[in-house]
Amino acid sequence: AARRGEVDPRRTVRELLRRGGEPARLRRHARVARPRRVVLLVDVSGSMAPYADALLRFAHAAVRGGRTEVFTVGTRLTRATRELTHRDPDLAMAAVAAAVPDWRGGTRLGELLREFLNRWGQRGMARGAVVVLLSDGWERGDPELLGAQMRRLHGLAHQVIWANPRKVRPGYAPLAAGMAAALPSVDAFVEGHSLAALERLAAVVRGASAAETAAGEPAGRGVDGA
Repeated sequence: AARRGEVDPRRTVRELLRRGGEPARLRRHARVARPRRVVLLVDVSGSMAPYADALLRFAHAAVRGGRTEVFTVGTRLTRATRELTHRDPDLAMAAVAAAVPDWRGGTRLGELLREFLNRWGQRGMARGAVVVLLSDGWERGDPELLGAQMRRLHGLAHQVIWANPRKVRPGYAPLAAGMAAALPSVDAFVEGHSLAALERLAAVVRGASAAETAAGEPAGRGVDGA
């Protein structure tokens, strides 16, 4: 795709012909706005079981809206975008249920985030995207690994949003080791426990994803480090 401000040869030649060969102003490609890609990472571990259906229905609506990729995380990383393209939400939920092998298991967020970044990070879908993690932050793996991978993600993505269903509880503090390790690399920390909370999350995502132009994929904040 042509970048904003690049000379458009065809339009420039047409202008020259129209003016009989006299010098003409260089014509440039017009700016075309489009939303940024959104990537949803949905925790399907045991502690998230009460919220999984609502979060995946939220993901289904996002996929139907376009430019959204969805992965489930627990003990495995599963790309679920294709399953969520079904028009019927119930069929989409059934397809995801059949595709995801680690429902209600443990949580290895650090390892799976590293896998995601290794496969889809530097030159892939994470760069310049709005990345949303939907998880309570309970990590059975190494919290330091999660913290390191979150810093890596933060350097690549346009914005990192974390939706935690437990944030709504009175007196909640992000004391779970995984959540505490991740939070310094989070741009927006929001609730995700109800329809109203998910509607607010959708508004945050829309605001974060609205700024890209059609000049190819935007750059992230920095370099994809280990």
